[in-house]
Amino acid sequence: MLTATFSGRTAVPAPGAGPGQNIWSYRIESGGPGAGGDLPPGQRIALGLPRDVQVRAAESYPGVPALEGVFVQRDPASSRQYVGRQISSPGPLTISFVAPAGETTYEVLLARGPSSQNLAAVPFLGGPGSTPQPVQVLPGPVAGPAVFTGRPPVDFTGTVPHASELFGVYQPLAGWFGRLTSLRVAGATSDDRLARLDAAAFAGEAARTLDTEALTALAARAAAVRGVLSPVGLVNLFREYFFEFDTFLGGPVGHLWISPGGTVELVETSTRRMLVERTAEQSEESSRRVEESLTEQDDLTDAVKEDNANDTTLGVSATGGVNAGIYHADATASFGLRSTVRKSSEHTHKHTRAQSIKVASEIKRNFTTTFKTVTDTTDTSSRRYVVQNTGDELVNYELRRKMRKVGVQVQHVGTRLSWQVYLDAPGRDLGLGHLVHVIPEPDVSSIKKPEAPPPLVPVDTTFVAPFPLRKYPQTANDPHINMNFGIHAPGSDRILDYGNEFHLVATADFGASAPSPGYTLARAVLVSAKSGGADRAFVPELPVKINDARTGFTVIADFLNTGDLSPILLTFTLTWDPPKVDAAHEQHRLDMIEYEARVAELQRAAYAEAVRDRLKLISAMRPRPSRDLRSEERQSVYGSLVDRLRLFDDPHLDSELVRQIFDVDEMLYFVAPDYWRPGTVVTHPTEGSVGKYPVPPPPSRTPDPPVLHGQTVGSWYSHTTPTNALDPEGHATPEWRVNYLLTEDTRPAPLGSSLGWLIQADGDERRNEFLNAAWAKAVLPVRPGRELDAIQWLTDANVEGEAALGVPYQFVEGDPEEYRNKTVGQVLSLLSAQLSASNTDIANTVVTEEVFETGFDPLDGGFRPAEPYEVFDQWFEVLPTDQVVAVPVRYDPTTGQQL
Repeated sequence: MLTATFSGRTAVPAPGAGPGQNIWSYRIESGGPGAGGDLPPGQRIALGLPRDVQVRAAESYPGVPALEGVFVQRDPASSRQYVGRQISSPGPLTISFVAPAGETTYEVLLARGPSSQNLAAVPFLGGPGSTPQPVQVLPGPVAGPAVFTGRPPVDFTGTVPHASELFGVYQPLAGWFGRLTSLRVAGATSDDRLARLDAAAFAGEAARTLDTEALTALAARAAAVRGVLSPVGLVNLFREYFFEFDTFLGGPVGHLWISPGGTVELVETSTRRMLVERTAEQSEESSRRVEESLTEQDDLTDAVKEDNANDTTLGVSATGGVNAGIYHADATASFGLRSTVRKSSEHTHKHTRAQSIKVASEIKRNFTTTFKTVTDTTDTSSRRYVVQNTGDELVNYELRRKMRKVGVQVQHVGTRLSWQVYLDAPGRDLGLGHLVHVIPEPDVSSIKKPEAPPPLVPVDTTFVAPFPLRKYPQTANDPHINMNFGIHAPGSDRILDYGNEFHLVATADFGASAPSPGYTLARAVLVSAKSGGADRAFVPELPVKINDARTGFTVIADFLNTGDLSPILLTFTLTWDPPKVDAAHEQHRLDMIEYEARVAELQRAAYAEAVRDRLKLISAMRPRPSRDLRSEERQSVYGSLVDRLRLFDDPHLDSELVRQIFDVDEMLYFVAPDYWRPGTVVTHPTEGSVGKYPVPPPPSRTPDPPVLHGQTVGSWYSHTTPTNALDPEGHATPEWRVNYLLTEDTRPAPLGSSLGWLIQADGDERRNEFLNAAWAKAVLPVRPGRELDAIQWLTDANVEGEAALGVPYQFVEGDPEEYRNKTVGQVLSLLSAQLSASNTDIANTVVTEEVFETGFDPLDGGFRPAEPYEVFDQWFEVLPTDQVVAVPVRYDPTTGQQL
């Protein structure tokens, strides 16, 4: 009886095999009486595997002893493929083959037969204790193609990062009621109790425990937004590291067949998807410049930096001399440093993972390669390869793109206590640049405009018609006097009383005579309804339906009162449209066509060229360096802050005092654009609206298109134009909007153009958002080691006060035990002391730099809630390169499968 057992799998000792393939080995032996006849020399013996297992031919790996003499037999009509060898001598033998390294189990056949005949399945044992049968369940390679995306990350332990990116997450600490923001909230309410709040109310024991009536009312009103009232928060800083890992071959992008003795010159041309991106620019309003710059990047680190630089949801801080993006997280009620670091790490993981996926996908879509096979070429700028087949068999080559695996890790690198202040209209004092561009006005005075005949105007007439009260057919009850009928489905010819017992016919058709030939009925409006000499309630369904011939109309009752049961006399105002054309107007129309054609040669051409030239000039304006813009914005915010404090008569003393405790150079700010502006009265544009930068009108207003002349312009253009809408009666009516202008030569309009934003010609998206901000939240990090001094200074009554610092701290699971049974002020002091010691300890600084010395250290699980100063997040991105490799492949001529 034959026995087949799995011997194991080993790496393929052949160049180019890769870890995705293994040598699978099975031992075949016989035992029992007459065992010598089970493996007779000269016959073939093979394992029957599922057909979809990717078994590679032994010829692909010459020089591997375990694969010598192994054959692969496939039958398209069979669900099995056979891998075996010729029996050369009595005794056990091993069948080995190359297949994907992934392991599973399934049913395996064992077949035997003479060399000249087909293989036949035989019963066998799958190991000790098994039952002889034609199939046995054995370990085997997984079905499907081999998967390989480079070596495992552990092989790159110690790799030094080739780039890094610094960013942070800001979290307000809810609990303390700051004076500046609390007074702002109190002033925005009509509560008389809050109106009594002043600076003195935020000092003293009563303020610390919220025992005053005003502070109690404030606490009740602002319970859901305590993070807004708090004057302090934490900025957790993180550093993102990028490691260069393995390279491997991706999917095929082309194929070559070279006959024996043939030579092919391969020309590779790599291009960018500029056409696709240009289409996106025309259809997407907000982020053209961001997406365009991303797809110009070949490296993940550059793309991440570019994305951060253009993300308008980030605050920007010059941390350590480097512009770092700071994300705004939800307020936290926990003052525990460990808890806030963990919460910030989760926020960081979600953002950075989504960001790397986005920019990596942009890079992947950025590569398009076109291949041409030619016999002669004069293109010396292209990359050329010469492939020659010197053998006597057809050779197939797959052209496969070389891929890069990039590792990313994120480390917590520190926490800073910060002061947050809200400031109104932060960009109010920033000036704008003006483009000087003068255009002469064309002279159209030599063209005489035809005089128009008297206009044909609509005519209103009065029409009186009786509306009969008729019982609806096949209903039993006649209507009574003075009954109300008001149950009516839209468009129905039946109306019911409120008791649903009486039914009336709800419709009546009327014809009317036109006031003059050619006039057609446009609208019918009910003026009054009378019955028995008195007014009666009658409400028609609107709009009143005009018949197709426009000579009459149908009235459908939506509500009526029967009165004395006599017909209801309805009085209508009928509006008649005049005929579209008469002889005088037709001649005037022809004259105007000729006139407009002549005027168009001058005025319209001049207008179009003026707009196109000026739009092209201003849209091509180069933005100022972002570092300069951010510096100006920080100066504006800081100046507003010092002006608001006014602790001393001399503002210079205020500034110096703030700078001693807070790191003003690292100040960051978050802005709220003006579509969030509280208290703004929203008015829709009208025909007289002009927007913030209108197209300048001509010296005298005429119905002709205005001409740009002799004007300077501050930024992008806007122009009041109407679009059609429907009024409540279903008629077209103009709806005015302040639209922005563009041409096919201009770049897409800046972000905010559709919202009517103030836009700076040489500014970026952040500057435009800052200019239109209703308010900004400035966040000033405390200088390391000065945390306790900062808390002491902020509790001054003229700064932020002591409100709620004496309230019991709400202990949160995960907080340090020392926070239990403490007040908010005591916990804040403990946190400040902890941060002061941590931020001045040089050992912590050294820990944040270890990655640059010790290199990559694989993180088990990929993510863990961060502890201070540790690496907590890890993932990998696969990116394409501009290199393509020609790889020889073989195919089974019978099945067409790759061997």
